[in-house]
Amino acid sequence: MHTVAVLAFAAFYAAATLLWHVPGYIGLAYLVVSAVCFGAYALDKAAARAHARRTPERTLLLLGLAGGWPGAVLAQQWLRHKTAKPSFQARSWATVAVNAGAFMYVATHL
Repeated sequence: MHTVAVLAFAAFYAAATLLWHVPGYIGLAYLVVSAVCFGAYALDKAAARAHARRTPERTLLLLGLAGGWPGAVLAQQWLRHKTAKPSFQARSWATVAVNAGAFMYVATHL
């Protein structure tokens, strides 16, 4: 389901670009913030294994909300990180819904 969400958004983004002429910098922003978010999850996973200082969940969620959720979704799946905590998963998917809704609004009002 995780990868499907990212692929569905990529398809929606491509369609929005064709239909509503979404500027390329928005896609670039998603890629950059997603890479940063993926890196934050990777660092947190490494810190968890080393019993070191962790990245606050709030930071991970805010990165996802800011457009990094595709990176968050992939990091959760590929790194097997933050997948066993239902409360975090619920908040994480809420950020996906809010961000996707904001994207749809912006894409249709450019």
